[in-house]
Amino acid sequence: MQACRGWIVRSAAGRDKGTLLCVLGQEGEYLLLADGKRRKAAAPKRKKAGHVDMVCRGDFRHPVIRKLEDGLAVSDSELRRALGAFRHQGGN
Repeated sequence: MQACRGWIVRSAAGRDKGTLLCVLGQEGEYLLLADGKRRKAAAPKRKKAGHVDMVCRGDFRHPVIRKLEDGLAVSDSELRRALGAFRHQGGN
């Protein structure tokens, strides 16, 4: 299920609880998450979908999110920029 690429989620459990992360992909029941700072795009965090809260299911229009949805690679700085823009626009 690649439809979740580009979603923005908030960690609900674990050491990173409360952190905004971007979904890079999915492996079975696990989501691959990165924020570009603590979790790099090259080594995303594997987290069960039940351990995150969906904050934005693709309705946040940002060039980096569009790249993810198209299946293109993104850099860590691009991820940080997109999550920062999401926070700034009032996305919590």
